[in-house]
Amino acid sequence: MKFSVVIPLYNKASYICCTVQSVLAQSFSDFEVIVIDDGSSDGGAELVKTITDPRIRVVHQVNAGVSAARNRGIALARGEWVAFLDADDWHHPHHLECLLDAHKAWPEADAVASDFILIADAQGPWPPPWPTCNKVPKVELITDLPRRWMIGPSLCSSSVAVRRQRLQQMQPCFPLGESQAEDLDFWFRLGEKTPIALVHSPLVAYRIDVDGSLSARHTVIQIPRSLERMEARAESGSMTAAQRRSALWFVAQHKLTLARLALSSGERVQGLKWLIRGRGAFSSTRWWMTAAMVCFCPQALVANWEKWRTTRRYLHPNIMDIGH
Repeated sequence: MKFSVVIPLYNKASYICCTVQSVLAQSFSDFEVIVIDDGSSDGGAELVKTITDPRIRVVHQVNAGVSAARNRGIALARGEWVAFLDADDWHHPHHLECLLDAHKAWPEADAVASDFILIADAQGPWPPPWPTCNKVPKVELITDLPRRWMIGPSLCSSSVAVRRQRLQQMQPCFPLGESQAEDLDFWFRLGEKTPIALVHSPLVAYRIDVDGSLSARHTVIQIPRSLERMEARAESGSMTAAQRRSALWFVAQHKLTLARLALSSGERVQGLKWLIRGRGAFSSTRWWMTAAMVCFCPQALVANWEKWRTTRRYLHPNIMDIGH
């Protein structure tokens, strides 16, 4: 079998059938679908069981979080490649086929992915009309994921497939007990071990709640544990010299974002502390712009700037969260 599509499910009954159907509609049909029911209470798993297709497996577990669900799906997978899909997202009918084409273009890559479009939660359970896709899309080989991410977000949790053998070597792949950037933690660790072939065609519809995302970004001003671990790996000597430089630069850029968020929340002293902690990006224009904001700009002006920039980033996913 070529693909195992792992779908973690927790209380997404209104979406899950459409999500599963998007896999069953694939132009490439050599796959299995593994739905990991993570203790749902809304009957979503029972709805999946009404879909009569022998390629679907529903596995139940006590609620343990999305990371545990994905890790269990990886352990149960039988395909050569494991593709991930969230329970409220969709795959374009040619998604798996194009991922195979990406691997043919870059056989050294143990991970393949596609571009994605964003869907607001208010849109309902069905994806929008898909944008026109190129018949022969460009395939980019990403060898430095942190630097590439600063140009624009490259992956989402529903757009990636990884060789099962590579995943088994990295288990547990997704950090247990974490809900902030738990997928990014794994994508960056994965990028340290293998190139990633990225298909430049929007083959995934990825659901977000734009308003909720904006408010959530301002509630906790602290560095995610995933980036703390990235910084620790860089300092431990486990990376190449080039990977270390990229990782530390990326973490420093995120600290500048925290400096701006602190200032926009009225915490100028805290913003100054994050600015100092982000001195690894001292040579960048962005560090000096942030320094000027911390020292001279009124809170309201910075808050409006960050709100505009973040909204722009969510509406246009090729804009990096830590840019500008």
